[in-house]
Amino acid sequence: MATTPTPTASVSPSPPPRSVLRDPAFLRLWAGTTASGLATWALPFVLGLAVLHRDLGAAGLGLVLAARTAGFLAAVAVGGVLADRHSRRTVVLWSALAAAVAAPLLTVGLGRSLVLMTAAAALAGAGQGACRPAFQALTAETVAPERRQQANAAMTMAVRSSTLAGPALTALLAAFLDVGTLLLGIGALWLIAALVPDGGGATHRTTPTAGGVGPRPGFRGDFMEGIREARRHPWFLAGLGALVAVIALGYSATSVALPLISRDRYGSEWVLAAAMTAYTLGALGGALVIARLRPRSQGWAAFAGLAAYGVAPLSLMLPVHPLVVVAAYAVAGVGIELFNVPWFTATQREVAPDKLARVSSLDFLVSYGLAPIGLALIAPAIAALGITPVLAVCAAACFLVPAAAAAVPTARHFGRTPPAPGDTTATG
Repeated sequence: MATTPTPTASVSPSPPPRSVLRDPAFLRLWAGTTASGLATWALPFVLGLAVLHRDLGAAGLGLVLAARTAGFLAAVAVGGVLADRHSRRTVVLWSALAAAVAAPLLTVGLGRSLVLMTAAAALAGAGQGACRPAFQALTAETVAPERRQQANAAMTMAVRSSTLAGPALTALLAAFLDVGTLLLGIGALWLIAALVPDGGGATHRTTPTAGGVGPRPGFRGDFMEGIREARRHPWFLAGLGALVAVIALGYSATSVALPLISRDRYGSEWVLAAAMTAYTLGALGGALVIARLRPRSQGWAAFAGLAAYGVAPLSLMLPVHPLVVVAAYAVAGVGIELFNVPWFTATQREVAPDKLARVSSLDFLVSYGLAPIGLALIAPAIAALGITPVLAVCAAACFLVPAAAAAVPTARHFGRTPPAPGDTTATG
């Protein structure tokens, strides 16, 4: 007697991954990052208001901002090591609390003690610096691999929105509040950054010594281990070199030249304001695009985006209509995020999880650390050689160095092999 065959169960396709913007843990992390970004970008503006109110001199402003930068650079490497040794959530908590404590100290020192303000600014910078690699590593812990590019795009949109909204919001509040109250508000933002983010869902312990015995390496040993991990990835070293060239030469040159060109060639400050606004809006647009875009050769596409910054110094060289300058800055903004988001995503994918914060700290340390040197050298170079030759050299560097970096082995895909569709787990 024939039996009726048992029907085979149909295999339904797996549902698409849920949007990262519907993940409460990520939204808390995003809120903390946004708060830290607003606090970071608002502080120089508030201190500038203190100069206008004669509570702080111009020389004092320079000293305080330099102390903040020094604190950042000193703490970013330490923060990377600590975030790989301990809970990244704990590192974010204590570093953001340190930045929050700096705000009332700045308020107390305002108009009374430049020494106290300088020390407080260094503390604020240290808190900011220690947060950065921990936040970067927390994103990898909190978000599933297939959603990290979208998450990184959302993070960079928070940073760019802070750049755009921070000074404007501060200027609005300054009409109703004094400088001391605004500084306390910055401290409150840092409290949000400290308390809102949730802990990540992954573990990340440093690799034990052979057999589980032996002394734990010190800070220098841990940091050098991070450098060795970075050297395992030729695409990372090439990208870091290209990023340094664009920041130290291209960005520094345009930062110095744009105000001069706006004043001398166009006779108006609106070109300066419009170009910087266009850059930020372009970056926001670039982040929106790259949140969905998955180029087949993501490394080459990212380096092309980075090279696009060269149009900014190129536009300043030529006697073009001011709208061309504004458009060039918008293109540069789009390009920088077409690089940044895949760069962060690939670092989270390719680097060993227990060394991710240290490698990220190396990224921030080199790129941020060399930027002040570029700014310090560009102005004397313009005075000695003229603005056009300096801009020409910097534009050429923006185009050529990323192109050379793209030729490095593993640069095409930011990894040894291209990630499979929907899969961004480690490939090497």
